[in-house]
Amino acid sequence: MKYLYEFIGTFFLVFTVGMTVLGPNAVGLMAPLAIGTVLAVMIYAGGHISGGHYNPAVSLSVYVRGKLSSKDLGLYWIVQFAAAVVAAYLTMYLKGFPQTTPMPLDAVKALLAEFVFTFALCYVVLNVATAKETKGNSYFGLAIGLTVFAGACAVGAVSSAAFNPAVAFGMNIMNFSLWSNFWIFIVANFLGGLCAAWVFKATHKNA
Repeated sequence: MKYLYEFIGTFFLVFTVGMTVLGPNAVGLMAPLAIGTVLAVMIYAGGHISGGHYNPAVSLSVYVRGKLSSKDLGLYWIVQFAAAVVAAYLTMYLKGFPQTTPMPLDAVKALLAEFVFTFALCYVVLNVATAKETKGNSYFGLAIGLTVFAGACAVGAVSSAAFNPAVAFGMNIMNFSLWSNFWIFIVANFLGGLCAAWVFKATHKNA
C-alpha cells in the first residue's frame, strides 16, 4: 500500500506542476502556491502510510538517515518516476499537446540553485517528519510544502525549481527543459538530499 501512496502523491505533485506551468492557461505566479499546497496536502494524506516522500531525493535522504530500507528506496524510486511519466502524459493530453520552448539554463547557476533548495527541502523533511523531538507535530506537511513554495519563488527563474528528480523527469517529458540538462537535476537533487542527511545525523547523534 505504501508504494501506491507514493505513486499517488508523486502523481499529483507532477500533475499540478504541469497543469499550472504548461501553456495554454498557465497560472503564472500562482503556480508555486498551487505546487506547494498540493505537496502539503498529499503529505498529510499519505505521510502516515509511506512517509509522504514523493521525491527520490527525499527518499535517499531518509534512507541515509536510517528510516528507509534499501528495498523500499529502490521501489520508491520506481513508483515515483513511473508516477511522473503518467502525470506528464496526462497533462500534455489535457493541454492538447502544446508546442513549448524548453527553458534555457545556466548549468552552474541551476546546479547551485537546485542543490541549495533540495538541501533545504530534505533538511526540513528530516527535522519535522523524522526527528524524535518533533514527533507527532501537526505542522510537518505545511512546513514541507512552504519550503517548496519558497524555493519556487526564489529560484524558479534560475533552475525551473524542481528540487526533485521525478519532477525534473516529468518536466523534461513535457518539454519544460532539455534532456541534455537532466543531469543537473540528478546531481544537484541527490547531492542536496545526501548533504541534508549528513547534517541531520551530525546534529542528532542519538536519532
